[in-house]
Amino acid sequence: MLQPPRSGLTPLSDDAFKLSRWQTAETLIVLDPNGDAQPALATEWKQTDPHTWEFIIRSGVTFHDGTPLTAERVVASLTAATKASPKPRILDGTELKITAVGDDTVKITTSDIDPLLPQRLSSPQLSILAAKAYGKNGVVDPIGAGTGPFLLTSVNGTSSAHLDRYDGYWGTKAAAPGIDADFVPDGAARAAALRTGTADLVEAIPVAQAPLLDQALVHEVPMPRTNTLYLNTEKGPFADAKNREIAAAAINRKTIVDTVYEGRADIAQGLLGPALPWAADLRQPTTAPSPGNADGASITIGTFTDRPELPEVAVQLQQQLEAAGFKVKQDVREYAQIESDALAGKFDAFILSRATVLDSGDPVAYLYSDFACDGSFNISQLCDKGVDAAIQQASETAPGPERRTAIMAAERAVLDTHAAVPMLHERVIQGEASGLSDAARDPRERQLVLPGTAVNR
Repeated sequence: MLQPPRSGLTPLSDDAFKLSRWQTAETLIVLDPNGDAQPALATEWKQTDPHTWEFIIRSGVTFHDGTPLTAERVVASLTAATKASPKPRILDGTELKITAVGDDTVKITTSDIDPLLPQRLSSPQLSILAAKAYGKNGVVDPIGAGTGPFLLTSVNGTSSAHLDRYDGYWGTKAAAPGIDADFVPDGAARAAALRTGTADLVEAIPVAQAPLLDQALVHEVPMPRTNTLYLNTEKGPFADAKNREIAAAAINRKTIVDTVYEGRADIAQGLLGPALPWAADLRQPTTAPSPGNADGASITIGTFTDRPELPEVAVQLQQQLEAAGFKVKQDVREYAQIESDALAGKFDAFILSRATVLDSGDPVAYLYSDFACDGSFNISQLCDKGVDAAIQQASETAPGPERRTAIMAAERAVLDTHAAVPMLHERVIQGEASGLSDAARDPRERQLVLPGTAVNR
């Protein structure tokens, strides 16, 4: 595993994604590849009025401590999430009232109309745990408290964790007798573990290490993460739409992919990449930028060192933009030191690796935060009525084909402003030892070990 636990494996933090990747904690809903809601601990659901949903809880499920899954237990877990400080980010700006209706039905009332509530409930941060998990002062301990095919038995600080097969699982029983998980932040060490056979399954092999491995063991998974150049539309040279077009036309995406990412990324055709399998077929034509010469316009590009490839991207962009007549300076710092300046619009351009699908599995939240007039992450300082209207239309459309079409219309509206120039879509490189079968290759990084995952030694 790439990262050690940061919050004691509480599901109310990003540690929840480890619990889901190990198949130990489960949610009411899961998502299919298109991001549509599918049954998990809830077998069915319906919207009874614009603010109210009812979920039928799966019968015959037991927690790892032997206690039964009930509607009351679901209510308690979800209520604990709503009262957490800080809240799980999937609940930001959302107020829920959660009650049990009989033994098998949970009613959830939302303060605002929320067509994405089922998708929100798929977030690993809203996993349902046994009563024993919830201690004083908001502490949540998932050991022995999940419902999945693997039972978490121990956690050794930030170094390792152990899980055993749970034979009382309600679904398909696990093929493997257990999981030994080691937390190894050093990418070279993770790659070495695959090469030497000390690990069967390895997260996030660095691009530089991948060529050193047996390529039959290396698997690239498209991520819903786009490397984008954000251009400041409010002030400076890129307040002029013509300069934005010149910059957009000057960028050679293939060179960046081939040199910085060694070909292990996808050239961007839009904001949303191949991790969303429906995006390419629904993409709407955009206005092609007109090339030109910037006549010596001076710009400053900002980016950060926390992702080591981004400073290298900045070097490539500087060369390409200078060839188009810009005078370019770079400002590269740690993310914690540069974020506030980026959000305040202190750069003419900013390079960012940005997740385009957040915890609900839906890209509307990303489009709103990054490109709406009052978006909280609007580095481009973009305020365009057409863009706002398109994003609003997408947000109000029910999940399904019509919403996806509306999302792509919003993407087109953003791209037509040339306020953001998507360059590439990242991939995660996963290592799988010879003899390993049926591991998940999940763009959302919610799954890794499946019930059928096994090693034939």
